[in-house]
Amino acid sequence: MSNDPTTPVPAPVSAPDSPFRPEPGDRDLAPQFVLPLVVRIERAAPPPRTDALETAARAVLVMLADERSAGDGEWARAMRDWQDARIRKVVRRARGAEWRRAGALPGVTVTGRTAEVRVFPPVPLDGWPKDLARLQVSGTDLADPEPPLDADPSAPVLWLNPGLDMSAGKAMAQAGHGAQLAWWELSGAERAAWRDAGFPLSVRTADPARWDGLTTGGLPVVRDAGFTEIAPGSCTVVADHPALARIE
Repeated sequence: MSNDPTTPVPAPVSAPDSPFRPEPGDRDLAPQFVLPLVVRIERAAPPPRTDALETAARAVLVMLADERSAGDGEWARAMRDWQDARIRKVVRRARGAEWRRAGALPGVTVTGRTAEVRVFPPVPLDGWPKDLARLQVSGTDLADPEPPLDADPSAPVLWLNPGLDMSAGKAMAQAGHGAQLAWWELSGAERAAWRDAGFPLSVRTADPARWDGLTTGGLPVVRDAGFTEIAPGSCTVVADHPALARIE
């Protein structure tokens, strides 16, 4: 799928050393961490692509909102270390015994309509637990049996770039980046409302005619660092939450 050391970049970037700046900075000198996500893909019943993307995005939000990720929680130090460096996410796939072993490690499993994604607290870039390190990053494509329904305009939508061809894993990581950028843009009350509602969201491919407007309308935009699959600086996802400025 996607070993995804990409750099999501909100527009505009105001902090002098934002974790989403594309240029090298102090954060590149810090120890690098990665947020692991594992999607369950059984041979006989792979999940639909859109369901997997949406479930991955919700998994990132669940990890960000978990009480263990804040304050003195057991995952808080790892979350701080991860966010002090570049924000990286890697999606791997598992089935059968692999999935059961992954489920025994500390983390949270998030279930969509049929998709299952387990998210784990961040780990050092070169220090993965062996039961995760052995999982495959590439080799399985996902498809939607039928075109997804139109997105609910009253709920958050993560808009994918219609001009890019991304693997399922790459798109899952990018959707996770988009969800994280939306989360960071919200107030505490808005975050709590989203969390309490179960993090409803949609992932859809944008209409090509609207894409330029989406990327220039002040909404959070993910830009890829270009390490895998697509060119550096490519806009991959626009995060459109009802609490943020909307594109007409």
